[in-house]
Amino acid sequence: MSKKHQTLGEFIIENQQAFPYSSGELSRLINSIRLAAKVVNHEVNKAGLVDITGAAGDTNIQGEQQQKLDVYANQKFIQTLTNREIVCGIASEENDEYITIQGHNNDHKNKYVVLMDPLDGSSNIDVNVSVGTIFSVYRRVTPVGTPVTMEDFLQPGNLQVAAGYIVYGTSTMLVYTTGHGVNGFTLNPAIGTYYLSHPNMKFAEDGNIYSVNEGNYAQFPQGVKDYIKYCQAEEEDRPYTSRYIGSLVSDIHRNMIKGGIYIYPSSSKYPDGKLRLLYECNPMAFLAEQAGGKASDGYKRIMDIKPTELHERAPFFCGSKNMVEKAEEFMQKAKTK
Repeated sequence: MSKKHQTLGEFIIENQQAFPYSSGELSRLINSIRLAAKVVNHEVNKAGLVDITGAAGDTNIQGEQQQKLDVYANQKFIQTLTNREIVCGIASEENDEYITIQGHNNDHKNKYVVLMDPLDGSSNIDVNVSVGTIFSVYRRVTPVGTPVTMEDFLQPGNLQVAAGYIVYGTSTMLVYTTGHGVNGFTLNPAIGTYYLSHPNMKFAEDGNIYSVNEGNYAQFPQGVKDYIKYCQAEEEDRPYTSRYIGSLVSDIHRNMIKGGIYIYPSSSKYPDGKLRLLYECNPMAFLAEQAGGKASDGYKRIMDIKPTELHERAPFFCGSKNMVEKAEEFMQKAKTK
């Protein structure tokens, strides 16, 4: 079969040997994510028809109102990953604490932990804008056979073994990496199969799109304000185009395909940044680097940060390598002034 019509299942089997420690678990893990994504996709697509959009009435650990579909997606991913006997623990942006999974024989034998944002950008659902799921996978560091501890989740991003996102848009795509490049698969909803549609995805070294919520401009650090002015200046190949959806998955996905930078900096409202290091920044940073891009907190590589808490936040600059480096230059200059 030609690569062009390769299914996600075939791709996973063909690339299984790329996981030196795994006897098929990582492949089964990606498969369960694929399955849960199909179920969530079905609900997202009919969200306008049934009473599943809107707020659930609770707020999550972040103090943000949980949308009903957030809760649904969270349950589906947890259920699918738990039933398949592959992971020993799950941390979700929607849950205050991590979840320990004992396994059928209560033997804690499974080797992987998953961290996820089950429905990123969910406040966009009721206005029919793309949303997504983000996931990050690590090998546990505590001994197999014992319950997981916080240590298994608080690993720097450079130890991820897999990461990816699903974008539920005009077409549904699953994009992931296991450290051997980035590949994108598009769902054919008629038969429920994902096909390899975007092999070996790459960020252009340069781009002409910058994605930042300019409504918060007054609250941004000086370095970010200076970089935005640089993007808007009529010089050389600028001004750049401003494109901001407000759904991290969609913004990163577009910039990976078209070339660009995504910025969610610290601000006077969010001094540590707003995005979550473990559920959003690290998985997107792993994908960006595997696609030849770059991800930093404005000064240092995102994936080298050692997390100290489950719901830690970080400023985030991610995208085309030269654009991120230019933004870092402005951050550094403003810092030394």
